[in-house]
Amino acid sequence: MTTRWALLSVWDKTGLVEFARGLVELGWKLLSTGGTARVLEEAGLPVTHVQEVTGFPEILDGRVKTLHPRIHAGILARRTPEHLKQLEELGIGTIDLVAVNLYPFRETVARPGVTTEEAIDTIDIGGPAMVRAAAKNHEYVTVIVNPSRYSQVLAQLRERGEVDLFTRRMLAAEAFAHTAAYDAAIALYWQREIYGREHLPSFFFLVGEKIQDLRYGENPHQRAAFYRLPGMGSGTLAGSLKLQGKELSYNNLMDLDAAWNLVREFHDPAVAIIKHTNPCGVALGETPAIAYCKALQADPVSAFGGIVGCNRPVDKEMAQEMVKIFLEAVIAPFFTPEALEVLKAKPQVRLVAAGEGQGEGLSWQVRPVSGGFLVQEPDVYDFAEQELKVVTQRKPTEEELKDLLFAWKVVKHVKSNAIVVAKDGVTLGVGAGQMNRVGAARIALEQAKEKARGAILASDAFFPFADTVEEAAKAGITAIIQPGGSIRDEESIACANKYGLAMVFTGVRHFRH
Repeated sequence: MTTRWALLSVWDKTGLVEFARGLVELGWKLLSTGGTARVLEEAGLPVTHVQEVTGFPEILDGRVKTLHPRIHAGILARRTPEHLKQLEELGIGTIDLVAVNLYPFRETVARPGVTTEEAIDTIDIGGPAMVRAAAKNHEYVTVIVNPSRYSQVLAQLRERGEVDLFTRRMLAAEAFAHTAAYDAAIALYWQREIYGREHLPSFFFLVGEKIQDLRYGENPHQRAAFYRLPGMGSGTLAGSLKLQGKELSYNNLMDLDAAWNLVREFHDPAVAIIKHTNPCGVALGETPAIAYCKALQADPVSAFGGIVGCNRPVDKEMAQEMVKIFLEAVIAPFFTPEALEVLKAKPQVRLVAAGEGQGEGLSWQVRPVSGGFLVQEPDVYDFAEQELKVVTQRKPTEEELKDLLFAWKVVKHVKSNAIVVAKDGVTLGVGAGQMNRVGAARIALEQAKEKARGAILASDAFFPFADTVEEAAKAGITAIIQPGGSIRDEESIACANKYGLAMVFTGVRHFRH
């Protein structure tokens, strides 16, 4: 029987000894390098060191050890008479299985204060070369880059004596994805090092690891999956933990992300209730429970079946309020044990703990278009209060100013054309996604009804005409915040002065498409 060789050279040694022992029990010979060989030897397994095959020692602090014809020829040779004859003439044996995973480059550069030298040291060269060679020759060679595959491969070897072609192809595809993601991480790192985070590169890389398949996308006929970007952990939706409830759907995840991004705008306890990625109620409060009750009362009809986001841990008091109505999901940094006990009464409600990390996420936002995609910076611009420009005869009062700044943060998260009416740190009306601005204002004001009297209004973009100011004044609005910049700004200012409204310009627009 022909001797079969397995080359094992891994950074992540999870399951390594068990896998290697299984191969030895099946009659395989082990070929290994450096630290991997030491681990196997310490486990009492027979190992041949690579340098015994190459006749050449590991050199340059281990930078060169497997880059040798006796290794790569053994991996790349087709099992044809011509190739096997060449190997025999040169005294080279075949390598039938390659289990390799790479130096932790992404983990290294994610550490605060990592040096360029440290980053360079974790750029793997020999590993990707072996992985790509084995994947290319998958017709004859099994390649494994993920330790979770060890048991699957062993099971087939025990049952059939070989790994079937379909599995080898699947493993090869996984291997090429592994090296592609690795190289993309290196390229992204160097682009940032050279140009900074603000540079839009000539080639844009976006690599994600699948977290889970979703039942479907926005609609049942659309396939969907959820992916996590490298390095994304605590404080992000992709790094969150579902504690309870039904499986998260595509639409749940979209709404949870909208809720989480909105409440993190605020330093005070804040709650947002989201429907179809738009807020139907947002409020600040002394406690999470108070903020939730205020947000609910802002629009109790739309809140039914909504997604709740809170920037503070959910406590027992807030949980007791939430179980009173039907909610789809709740996202917060975490949930207290007492809150979880209360929420057991609603076992279908999805509870998502996002953690308390900063969770900055991507430096860029990516949106697909036909044949390509668009890339932009996230809309994270925040201005100092002194940057506001009062353009009317009357200045906003201190209380009005607080509400103007509150509503300005909320309106950024409403689909354009967007209008938000608010008072005392609570939204009273939201006009979202309308084709004209005055239409959005009418929706928000109609929702607020008599509560609009003495409230303020925020607009995500300038008023092209004075009609929105007119509508606001008639409804009893006392102050307005908007970007300014229209060629008809003077008309809007004159209208505000006519009704005694205060109006401030931010100089910043918050379109959200």
